[in-house]
Amino acid sequence: MLTGTQASECRPEQGGTSAMVATLEEDIVLGLLPPKMRLVEDELMARFAAKRHTVREALAVLEGLGLVERKRNIGALVKSFGSDEVLQLYDMRCLLEVEAMRTIPLPLPNAALQALAQLQSAHDEAVRQHDARRIFRTNQAFHRFLFAQCGNMFLAQAIEDFARRTHAIRFGALISGERQLQSQQEHHELLAVLELGDRSRLLELATAHLLPSRDHYLKAQAMLQA
Repeated sequence: MLTGTQASECRPEQGGTSAMVATLEEDIVLGLLPPKMRLVEDELMARFAAKRHTVREALAVLEGLGLVERKRNIGALVKSFGSDEVLQLYDMRCLLEVEAMRTIPLPLPNAALQALAQLQSAHDEAVRQHDARRIFRTNQAFHRFLFAQCGNMFLAQAIEDFARRTHAIRFGALISGERQLQSQQEHHELLAVLELGDRSRLLELATAHLLPSRDHYLKAQAMLQA
């Protein structure tokens, strides 16, 4: 098993398809590549000093992950969502994540609790440094380890898959300093609840932690359509 510090820094080395996918995934979740933005192969080739086949492989992976969509005569675009799709995606995330929280052993065993606290320390440091990319990666590591404690690897993988599909929805909330601090506080409350073994509060936090990014996106959509 990876230590907290190692897990928080899991990221492909520079170069190749995996590193390009990881960087573009971060760009999407941080809003540097917003929904509907076109991903031009020639521009990506220049940016990453990559061959066309490598860029096409990366775009195909991102499409498979639900982060990119292809449209005829346009090419690859960052995935955008209608209001109904946003609500349905977050309904699925709530169902999956609440179910995982129902089955996590409480109180959480001490070894797992310490590992999770170590991951949160890395996230705290990223927030202090205002390092958006590291905030994203350490947040992913925290939740990946947390949901792995449910003991069902298929459920944990489904949670990660659906979380990734909402990257292009989450960007507005994730880059907000206020939301970063709120999320950090919620992580610490999760740690306390896991230690105490308060199942009802854990289930409440599972839902409450998800909704700000959904609501921020829907509010922004409504303002654009007004």
